[in-house]
Amino acid sequence: FAFQPGDTLYPKDENGKFIYHKTDLCATWEAMEACKDAGLAKSIGVSNFNRRQLEMILNKPGLKYKPVSNQVECHPYFTQPKLLEYCRQHDIVIVGYSPLGTSRDESWVNVSSPPLLKDPVLNAIGKKYNKTAAQVALRFGIQRGVVVIPKSFNPQRIRENFQIFDFSLTEKEMKEIEALNKNVRYVELLM
Repeated sequence: FAFQPGDTLYPKDENGKFIYHKTDLCATWEAMEACKDAGLAKSIGVSNFNRRQLEMILNKPGLKYKPVSNQVECHPYFTQPKLLEYCRQHDIVIVGYSPLGTSRDESWVNVSSPPLLKDPVLNAIGKKYNKTAAQVALRFGIQRGVVVIPKSFNPQRIRENFQIFDFSLTEKEMKEIEALNKNVRYVELLM
C-alpha cells in the first residue's frame, strides 16, 4: 500500500486516519525496471508481496525483469511454506525480516503473541548445540533457503547472530521447528 504523496511520511486526515493512495503495482514495477536499466540498481525486488501480487508482476505484459527477492516476515511461528515454495519455483529469494520474532513495541507489533525466543523447542535444541534460541531460529531459516535479516543493537547479540554456520539442524529438528508454525504475524503495522 502507499500513502498519499506529499511531505508527510504518514499523512492523516482531520480524524487521525491514515490517508492512503491507490497505486498501480505494475506501473510501479515498470519504474523499478527503468531504475535497473539506468544503472541505479543491480537487482530489484519486492516486499510483503503475496502470491497474487507476485503473479501480477510475473504475468505483466512486457516484463523485463522479474523480482529477485521478496522481503517478508518469516520465522518459526510464521514459516510461510506456500509462499516460500512459490518463490522457489520462480527463482525469487525470500528475505525474512523479524526472523527472531520482534521487539515488543506495541505501536506496531501485536504484543499479545507469544515471544518466539522463549519457545521450549528452540531452547531445547539450542541447549543441545550450546546455542541460543535465536541462533537456532536463524539457522532454521538459513537451512530452509531463507535469507535472514535479524535486527539488534546489542554488540554481543550481533556477534551471536553470525555464529550459526558451525552447526546444522537435523531433519528431525527441522520438522520439529516447522511444526511450531502458528501463522503468527508479529508485524501487523498496527498504525
